[in-house]
Amino acid sequence: MTAATEAASLENLRVLHQSDDFIVVDKHWDLRIDSKMWYEKNTVQAQLRHRFPLLADPDTYYGFRFCHQLDFSTSGALCVALSKAAAGRAYRCFKDRTATKAYIALLRGWVEEENRTIEFSIGKTSTEGKAHMMCIEGSDGCENPKACQTELSVLEYGTYDGEPATKVLLEPLTGRTHQLRVHCSAVGHPIVGDFTYSLGVDDAPYRMMLHAHLLRLPLEPHLLQVTAGDPFLPYVDPKWLPQRTLRTAEDAVESLLDSVAAKEEQLENEKKWKEAEEERRKGKKKKKKAESEEQNRLCQDWLSEWGGE
Repeated sequence: MTAATEAASLENLRVLHQSDDFIVVDKHWDLRIDSKMWYEKNTVQAQLRHRFPLLADPDTYYGFRFCHQLDFSTSGALCVALSKAAAGRAYRCFKDRTATKAYIALLRGWVEEENRTIEFSIGKTSTEGKAHMMCIEGSDGCENPKACQTELSVLEYGTYDGEPATKVLLEPLTGRTHQLRVHCSAVGHPIVGDFTYSLGVDDAPYRMMLHAHLLRLPLEPHLLQVTAGDPFLPYVDPKWLPQRTLRTAEDAVESLLDSVAAKEEQLENEKKWKEAEEERRKGKKKKKKAESEEQNRLCQDWLSEWGGE
């Protein structure tokens, strides 16, 4: 086992970004963000307290404000706000869906479509023995399904431990619990090492191969954009052997960010157009009011002159 595949500890917290308002860390796989259980000693919250004891906020239960969630098994970019105001700004990005997130994953099998949009509504399962699991609409015990979308782009084809596997970039366009895991499983390509959604069958890999690679928050006055490197490389885990590369993760992310920038520019132009239309409307209204007042004045002048004859 290499250093990159060792279990998490209090000391091995990797910081990707630090400012007066935010810290972004590269969360370790198989690590909870926080926990109220006394026996859960190793969490991201505990790592932060260990590394940044003076930044812990006594007014919060955990000492730090996590801006979003990552599953226990998922690694990668995790944003932490250092004040209530900063947390509010980040929350609005997620609420308004202006945040951009992209994940790298290894999937079982070879994905035929190189680019596709996965659209399955996802709900909670009430099936006995599947507590805390999610499911797609139409499956047994699926409750309160909500529309969900995920963009999938193939990066590489290869094998994992001798079996066909595909490295992909996943962009969740919605934010349902376990969305990526459920969507990949629903299209017949579950994430390598996903013990839960393989119903306990895929237990050989040392971890679930899902990693939060990109986090982009269009905050004011400064954009927050962070990438957490690709952990699914042969020198990290020799069981993954890429055979054919379609695009690198860097190229796929660059294309995604270009698309995001184009959409933001379009929205900004639409906003400016609406503001200009509103100003024109106000100008017309003001001009009409001035014309009306002028007409009233002329009318009064005429009446005065007529009444004086």
